[in-house]
Amino acid sequence: MLDQKIITFLKVVDTRSFTNAATALNLTQPAISHHIRQLEEEYSAKLFQRTQKGLHLTLEGEIVLKYARRAFASYEKALIALEDSKRNITSLIVGMTATATENMLPQVMLEYTKIHSKTKVRIETGTLESLRTQLLLHEIDMAIAGGSLADNEFSSLKIDTDYLKLIVSPDNPLAQENDVSLDRLKQEKLILRPVETATRRRFEEFLFDNHETINNYNVVMEIDNVSVIKDLVSNDQGVTVMSHNAALMEQLTGSLVGVPLHASLQTSMIREIYIVYRNDYSYPEIAHEIKDIYLRMKEEGKI
Repeated sequence: MLDQKIITFLKVVDTRSFTNAATALNLTQPAISHHIRQLEEEYSAKLFQRTQKGLHLTLEGEIVLKYARRAFASYEKALIALEDSKRNITSLIVGMTATATENMLPQVMLEYTKIHSKTKVRIETGTLESLRTQLLLHEIDMAIAGGSLADNEFSSLKIDTDYLKLIVSPDNPLAQENDVSLDRLKQEKLILRPVETATRRRFEEFLFDNHETINNYNVVMEIDNVSVIKDLVSNDQGVTVMSHNAALMEQLTGSLVGVPLHASLQTSMIREIYIVYRNDYSYPEIAHEIKDIYLRMKEEGKI
């Protein structure tokens, strides 16, 4: 069982109040204070400090928080695993970036559950940075990301190579062009993914390589929902830059058109898709099986 002092500490952090933590945990405030004092004695460190703006973690408290969250995530996963074992079910928690979900990876995971009928898959979506944090905290078993999660604690398996391109409505005049210059793109309304996403970073790197900056372009909207972006672009509300595969079905049906971007330096906007898991993950063979299923389904035209 997870130490009650750790549970108390996490609740104080989340509620930023001893009083609120006591209410949430159905404990008295003196009991909350006692748990925190015990932790501080155990670690020989002060965990909180009070200021005029409220309760804040000390530097030592931030360190304890990092490992407390890992402990709590492991505890919750143990409970899930025990419950699943009673029903002879295995749980697999997979984090995905929006690009990965648009690349039909959820369909691949569904195929995995057909092969392993007693495996229950839960998919969490997030940015590269949020998935990295979830991996470190043991909140997810693996991540499938349109971009690399470089970290010494992770192992990566590349499953595919993709590239970014300009995506426009068939009603947009750019749909008739063989390629579009960066200067011409400045005349368009851009609907883009947020700055923390790998797609946005790769596009801005491409601009930087060609002596440009995103500030020179008319970005009218940022939204981390690929489906909404495609709908807006299809209705000619703007243009976007996204993964070719993420808009593949729409390009095949003609609701969207992909056009290459022409630049002075012909640097590519290649994107690679990886399965990432912790080095201490007990079942790395699952990642290799998911890759095999993905490649088979892609060869068969199912994704």
